[in-house]
Amino acid sequence: MFLPIKEMKHSKTRFAMIGAIIMLIAWLVFILSGLGNGLSTLAAATMKNIDGDLFIYEEGSEAAIMKTKVSGTIADDVEGKFGVKQAAKFGQSTIIIQNEATSGEKVKNDVTFIGVEPGKFIEPKVVEGQQLDQNDPFSVLIDESLHKKGYEIGDTIVVTSSDIKLKIVGFTTGETFNHLSTVFVNIATWQSYAFAAPGSDNGLENPLTMIALQGKSIEADQIAKNYNLIETFTKSEAVMGMPGYKEESATIYMMLAFLFAISAVIIAVFFYVFILQKTQQFGVMKAIGASNRFIKNSIISQVFVLSFMSIIAGIALTYLTALVFPEGMPFNLDFKMVLIYGVILLIVSVLGSIISARQVTKIDPLTAIGRVE
Repeated sequence: MFLPIKEMKHSKTRFAMIGAIIMLIAWLVFILSGLGNGLSTLAAATMKNIDGDLFIYEEGSEAAIMKTKVSGTIADDVEGKFGVKQAAKFGQSTIIIQNEATSGEKVKNDVTFIGVEPGKFIEPKVVEGQQLDQNDPFSVLIDESLHKKGYEIGDTIVVTSSDIKLKIVGFTTGETFNHLSTVFVNIATWQSYAFAAPGSDNGLENPLTMIALQGKSIEADQIAKNYNLIETFTKSEAVMGMPGYKEESATIYMMLAFLFAISAVIIAVFFYVFILQKTQQFGVMKAIGASNRFIKNSIISQVFVLSFMSIIAGIALTYLTALVFPEGMPFNLDFKMVLIYGVILLIVSVLGSIISARQVTKIDPLTAIGRVE
């Protein structure tokens, strides 16, 4: 380890340039992953936040939230059976709302209207205000992103194309659905809006969008056998069924995969050229008794230290860049994701150096010493 560090101190400019390339590659990887994670969070944050183990959808829905309607009587009946500890009703619609306090400005906002049962695990925790009240059917919780648009606790919001007026009692955080801010309301109020048109309930009793279940060992097969026209999905399947989520995630992961592959080639070529430039030095080392293994280990350890420092710098640069992003930009840099991608980049760099270091075994000491540089 002594020789690699000594050389890095001696040739600061050369190693700084290589380190800058690795840092910029890491920066690009983390920026892209943060933007991708931000987009997927906007698409499915509310679904991800549900602490459910199994989800009941309409048969044939393929876990697509827009294709399902189920009977709420199933939720009432299944609770306490088949390993189900608790069942929670869930309804979803897209609506347009307007703040009555600023109605003169005629500002309208698209939101996702979520019906929940107050007190059940599916109801999000508030960061300000109070939870939903079962006895107040027109109280609502709204995501804090709407707070930034002028909505305050105590304000009355009007649902356009209806006569429904709702009172804001609390704010939630990180609750978005299909890229829209969410408004949580009592499930009965949601049903009165979603199924106001005759026949829109498809003949279902107490219709819902889906049902979330909690339980350590839920018997999914038994539930499917005992109730008609339903199927069950795990939480990961339910999240993947969100509109556009699978496609957005696949696009981002494909871009990252290509970026890692390109990074591997660039880093390998850099170190290959670097090693060729040092052929004479390696020839001298071999002539005085240094083994191929010793030289290769020196190269790999040098690349490891340089890559590690550059990736750390790339992470720091990413967080600094995130500070100047516009407030509305969907950027979410998860620390676990940063750690995983950082390790992948480090492995890619070391593998590139291992491939390049194989050239050391082909160096003939006598030829290298006599080579004219």
